[in-house]
Amino acid sequence: MILSSDPFRFSTQRQRMVDSQLRARGISDERVLGAMLRVPRHEFAPESYRDRAYENYPLPIGEGQTISQPFMVALMLEALTLTPSDRVLEIGTGSGYLTALLAELTAQVFSVERHAVLADSARAILARLGYSNVRVIVADGSQGFRECAPYDAILVSAAAAEVPPALLQQLAEGGRMVIPVGPADTQQLHLIRMENGQPRVELRELCRFVPLVSRDGL
Repeated sequence: MILSSDPFRFSTQRQRMVDSQLRARGISDERVLGAMLRVPRHEFAPESYRDRAYENYPLPIGEGQTISQPFMVALMLEALTLTPSDRVLEIGTGSGYLTALLAELTAQVFSVERHAVLADSARAILARLGYSNVRVIVADGSQGFRECAPYDAILVSAAAAEVPPALLQQLAEGGRMVIPVGPADTQQLHLIRMENGQPRVELRELCRFVPLVSRDGL
């Protein structure tokens, strides 16, 4: 549910983003494309960046964090093959933009953010836009959120040197996880499927994300 004041210029820019940055580059999941057409990315961007909200690059949001570029967001969402009944764990709420997309695509979203100031801002924006199927938690993302595990899908918006064991333990049988894995300068998306209690890894696109660190910075 979206209650945003959405000027025509932003609607036009969002349509152009979906057509030229996503569909034209191979994103074909119509549910993902529809969600990205509906969710107002500019509402999650700092005021000084709103006019560039639909361009295909990350935007700074403070605390050393960014909103990921639209194409990378779409790649990750499409890889997860989300269904309307899924319960999803998101690691790295950030601005709340990807959280809103997950809320459009699934039944319930649990989103973990280590920066309280970002979590508070995301909660406020998501509430103002009318999303009621989202819970934002301030915690160490590398530990997931055991209270509501297991999850049908886990999406990690920060890079890890290796996949955190706690996240694997919270992935349901048949569940999917997408996570950037590798050193600080470059990573590769890993799509992980839990099959017969074992994680099956598919290597995907190269990428670059901010690091996944614990709340105490370790």
